[in-house]
Amino acid sequence: MDTYRSLIPENDGQRLAALRAYNVLGTAPDGVFDEIVRLTAKLFGVPVALISLVEQDRVEFKANYGLGGVQQVPRTDSICSVAVLRDETTVFENLHESPCLLTNPAAAELNNFGFYAGHPLATREGLNIGALCVLDRKPRAVSGPERERLATMAGLVVQLFDLRALLERQPATGVATWLLIYRSIEESLVRIDTLRELAQWEESDETEAARRYRAAVDEEAERVLQALQAELESVRKRLS
Repeated sequence: MDTYRSLIPENDGQRLAALRAYNVLGTAPDGVFDEIVRLTAKLFGVPVALISLVEQDRVEFKANYGLGGVQQVPRTDSICSVAVLRDETTVFENLHESPCLLTNPAAAELNNFGFYAGHPLATREGLNIGALCVLDRKPRAVSGPERERLATMAGLVVQLFDLRALLERQPATGVATWLLIYRSIEESLVRIDTLRELAQWEESDETEAARRYRAAVDEEAERVLQALQAELESVRKRLS
């Protein structure tokens, strides 16, 4: 693709070195990251959520919710290759009418994607190694609070990468700590799933009960994210 060079930032060498230092490329599926993307999809009410790692010529999915068994795609096929070029959230609200012109539009068309939002996974040094993204097959708008929520969750993913690297050096406590985090995310998913299932019983999205359920999901989302951030910070301090 002629636009391929447009996808390569000037600091790509540093960015790739930072990504590879985490030792997550090509590794087995991990329940914690799988639950994070499932939680992300539930919070945004979308069918697909991904943790994408942007390698030199491909994008690898560390976690994949809703996209079958796809493990990687060419760098030129993934909008996450665009998301790592900027520090803010990358949004395409209607890919059918306004496709991403820096990547291969046929990839989005093949999956009938109409919406994309991705926030970069930024290291402490400010290097964008990938993206946490959500996709829908129909166009949709994304609100300011939703952008903030996606950014917060992308930050959590990087914290989990940092914690995973730390736990690899402390195997005696690593498995138990990782399992504790997994269970915390899993419990949060149960509560959010229950609220969304109750909302689906409503005849209209505009009933008072439906609005209350949506508000409850938003409140639960904030509570979950704050609790996860506090838990990760506590674990990090305990192990440092």
